[in-house]
Amino acid sequence: MTAALARPGVMSARATTATIAAILAILIGIALTSNSGMIFALLVALMLTGMPISIALGLTVLVFMFTMTSVPIQSVGLKLFTGIEKFEIMAVPFFILAGNFLTHGGVARRMIDFASSMVGHLHGGLALAGIVACAMFALVCGSSVATVVAIGSIVLPEMVRNGYPMRFGAGVITVAGSLGILMLPSIPKVIYAVATNTSIGALFVAGLLPGILLTFMLCVVTWWIARKNNYARLARRDWLERWRAFRRSIWGLMLVVIIIGGIYSGIFTATEAAAMAAVYSFFVSVFVYKDLKFRDVPKVLLNSANMSAMLLYIITNAVLFSFILTNENIPNALADWFLAKNLNWVEFLLIANVMLLIAGNFMEPSSCILIMAPILYPTAVSLGINPVHLGILIDVNMEVGLCHPPVGLNLYVASGISRLGITELTKAVLPWLVTMLVFLVIVTYWPELSLFLPRAMHMM
Repeated sequence: MTAALARPGVMSARATTATIAAILAILIGIALTSNSGMIFALLVALMLTGMPISIALGLTVLVFMFTMTSVPIQSVGLKLFTGIEKFEIMAVPFFILAGNFLTHGGVARRMIDFASSMVGHLHGGLALAGIVACAMFALVCGSSVATVVAIGSIVLPEMVRNGYPMRFGAGVITVAGSLGILMLPSIPKVIYAVATNTSIGALFVAGLLPGILLTFMLCVVTWWIARKNNYARLARRDWLERWRAFRRSIWGLMLVVIIIGGIYSGIFTATEAAAMAAVYSFFVSVFVYKDLKFRDVPKVLLNSANMSAMLLYIITNAVLFSFILTNENIPNALADWFLAKNLNWVEFLLIANVMLLIAGNFMEPSSCILIMAPILYPTAVSLGINPVHLGILIDVNMEVGLCHPPVGLNLYVASGISRLGITELTKAVLPWLVTMLVFLVIVTYWPELSLFLPRAMHMM
């Protein structure tokens, strides 16, 4: 606040710039002389003023409903309820609750210890252990931010104590934490499945091989940088110590078996798997590891409820916005336009990636998926692109958006843990961010990487 008061001219200039940009966005929409142009121009204008994305989506819908369409206003209230009435959306609060229990219940610490026992003796051993631990935690969590908090809060102080630069450690964990939405359970995958009516189970499994590949790529880059700078290595542990570390972490890793085994065997659906994950995480954290005391459980429940309410509010407004897009036939019109240009699937996916990367600069993953998925889905299906492949591609684009400004949630969380400024941290993540962009190209044009496991398990 003191800095803001000391630089009123800077703040005023920024506000003026945002206002001008908002006015220009509205003028461009008017120039397009169509309802679809006005929808997007109004949304962009509201977001440029600094308004939260959820409120910007809701206001865009209301302004459009009152001024530019004959759709009955009663349908807004109806859509508010029916939009989040789907059974699959119940998975979102359950995965959030499971992630919070795992974060506070000692699961992350034991996974880090096991990862350190396996790779700690290599160059950059602690950083490599952080990446592997992020991958293991991502297998059971489903949230990128929770992964950064759980792993980063333990690994980063330890890395500094062992002589690693904080910039290096924070850069590693910021990007590795994004694995939280790519591996097995994932909140963005649930939202994509709801938006496009795609199998949640197939999406969960489809992210496994890409997640392993990204983990390997991040480890290679980390090892090379650590070797070049001669960063510390931990003492090599024998196989008995590794076995003991694995046994201590097995309760957390068993959640992977429960989720995949339950869905594959048909014992429960993906939504029921989320509920099972929440119950199992509570049991392990409170009764097995005992790192979470009973008196702390209400606080975890309250935090989970707050986060769920925030996310569901965003989803509700994004569903309303998608309803307007569908009512104006925008997705089908765009599909016809793409097909009229005789684009092949390679060219279309290139355009889709550019659109998603740009959208990821302004919107957090949930709202971005709910807006972009219905737009891209019809064209993708027309070009023979598998919906599961498209879902993983969108997921990877959201990972990239989480790791850079201005809306990179991982970046802000890692900044809070490391006490580094956003600008400094943005520079720190660059080597791994470039790696993720290379990985995005691989995922985009190698569909079988995503589709092999779901097909092998007869889930699609």
